[in-house]
Amino acid sequence: MKKTIFTGAATAIITPMNPDFSINYETFGKLIDFQIDEGIDAIVVCGTTGEASTMTDEEHIEVIKYCVNRVAKRVPVIAGTGSNDTLYATELSKAAEAAGADALLLVTPYYNKTSQRGLVKHFSHTADAVNIPIMLYNVPSRTGISIGIEAYKELSKHPMINATKEASGDFSLIAKIFAECGEDLNVYSGNDDQFLPMIAMGGKGVISVLSNVIPKVTAKIAKLSLDGNYPEAAALMNKYLELANNLFIDTNPIPVKQAAAMMKLCDETMRLPLIPMEEAKTAKLKATLDKLGLL
Repeated sequence: MKKTIFTGAATAIITPMNPDFSINYETFGKLIDFQIDEGIDAIVVCGTTGEASTMTDEEHIEVIKYCVNRVAKRVPVIAGTGSNDTLYATELSKAAEAAGADALLLVTPYYNKTSQRGLVKHFSHTADAVNIPIMLYNVPSRTGISIGIEAYKELSKHPMINATKEASGDFSLIAKIFAECGEDLNVYSGNDDQFLPMIAMGGKGVISVLSNVIPKVTAKIAKLSLDGNYPEAAALMNKYLELANNLFIDTNPIPVKQAAAMMKLCDETMRLPLIPMEEAKTAKLKATLDKLGLL
């Protein structure tokens, strides 16, 4: 089995911003410390939830550097460096490695997309150029393309391709990954509402949006699941399932950023084209947080 990047719950951390849309590093540092103090097992920086798609190249690398320095080896830092441009993804990945990231998260190429053979070449190009583990990211709802089992089998043979973040929701595909990639690929859930059953199938944990606001609870659910205590894990997950679902009543990371603002963790500012939710959705999310005693 390839060594796991982490086991348990990793937070796909939000990037706090000032009202002028610049990055608020002071608050970002506090969020990182909050996550680690609450027992989270890894930090994923510059992912979808972190609004990396609207960062300049300089900001992207600076945020990774800041996160690495603030974390100071307390937990692994996984840097999002994926792109639909293979050469760009490779250069960004090399820069993230130089910045001190422990691993990389590479999303499938979006918009221009590619064939399954193209996916193998795309990811392999970057994997050949770096010396830290790579986690693939399969999220067809965002990218319009899914990694098929034959591509997964081929990619899992690469020594630097360590894992996948599976957010396809396709449990038939996920079952095939466990069955056919065996010990060559670690599997993590990319969906908060699915990570308990995925761990039961053999998954190593979750990359979570929910943990931005309840890191201790998310980490506990993951630990209970990994320990095989599924009834207690399920009871706790059921308690927070409404919140997990309501963090996706609008495009991620809009709801989680607004939830964090309601909890006084950061400002709700996000970069266009993302904008705050309409009043009815905001009220629904606030009511859920209030019911759980989080406000």
